[in-house]
Amino acid sequence: MRERIFLILANLFWAGNYVFGKYVVAEMSPLWITFTRWFLALTFLIPISYFVERPNYREVFKHFWLPLSCMGILGVIGYNLLLYGALEYTSPMNASLVNALNPAMMVVFSFLILKERMTWVNVGGFALSLIGVLLILTKGHLEWIFQTTYNRGDLMMIAANLVWVFYSIIGKRLAVPPITATACSVFLSVIFLFPFLFLQPFDITQLSARGMTGIIYMWLFPSVCSFVFWNMAVKKVGPSHAGVYLNLITVFTAIITLMLGEKILESQIIGGAFVLIGVYFATKMTKPKERVIRNAQV
Repeated sequence: MRERIFLILANLFWAGNYVFGKYVVAEMSPLWITFTRWFLALTFLIPISYFVERPNYREVFKHFWLPLSCMGILGVIGYNLLLYGALEYTSPMNASLVNALNPAMMVVFSFLILKERMTWVNVGGFALSLIGVLLILTKGHLEWIFQTTYNRGDLMMIAANLVWVFYSIIGKRLAVPPITATACSVFLSVIFLFPFLFLQPFDITQLSARGMTGIIYMWLFPSVCSFVFWNMAVKKVGPSHAGVYLNLITVFTAIITLMLGEKILESQIIGGAFVLIGVYFATKMTKPKERVIRNAQV
C-alpha cells in the first residue's frame, strides 16, 4: 500500500514538472534547468539519505561508482535534458502522452535484459501503444507515418523514454539503498554537468517570478520527492509494475492542462486512449496457464 502511494505522488509531482518546465524553458536552457534543479535538490537528498539509510558513502562510491554514474547520466542528465529540450518544441500534454508509452517499453526491455516473463498479450498491448503514439505524432493522420517532419519535441520524448527505461533497470539491479542511490547519482551528475555551464553563461537573477516559482517547484517536488518515492517503490515492486503508474502522469497533466484553460486535441484523446489501453495489456501480469514467451525463443 505504501509503495502505491509513493508511486501516485511521484507521478503527480512529475506531471507538474511538465507544466512548469514549459514555462521555465522559455527563460532558461535545458542545461541550466537541469543543473540548477539538481544542485538545489542535493541540499535535501544528502541529509535524507544519511539520516534514513545511514550509508557509508566511501564504500558506496568505491564499489558502485560506475552504475551510479550511469544512473546519473541516464536518469538525471539524459532524461531531463531531453524532457526540457522537448518542451521547447511540443506541449506538456503531448510530451506526457508520448511518455505514457514508457511502461510498455519497460516490460519489453525487462524481458530482453532482465529475462522477466512476457506473454503474447503483452506483445499485442505494446503494439497497440505504438499505434497510439503514432496517432499523437501524426496528429491523427496515420497516412503521414512515413513523413520526415515529425515534431522534434515528440521524438525527443521517445528518446527520453528509452533513457528512463535503462535508468530504472539499473536501479533495480543496484545493491544500494534507494535514497542513497538517488543522492549519489545526483551528486555525480552535478559534477558532470558543471563544466558545460561555461559554454552557456546565464544570469539567474534575470528569471521572472514565474520562472523562479517553476525552479522552486522542480527543486522540491519532481527532483526530491518523486525520485526518492520512485526509487523506493521500484526497489520493492520492480520496474515493470512501477512503470504502470507512469500512466498517471498523462492523467494528471490533462487535469492540470484543463484547469489552466488550455485545449486538448481530438488526436491527443484518441491516441492517448490507444496508448493507455495498450499499456494495460502490455503490463498485464502473466497467469500460470498462459503461454509465456521466453528470452531464449527470440
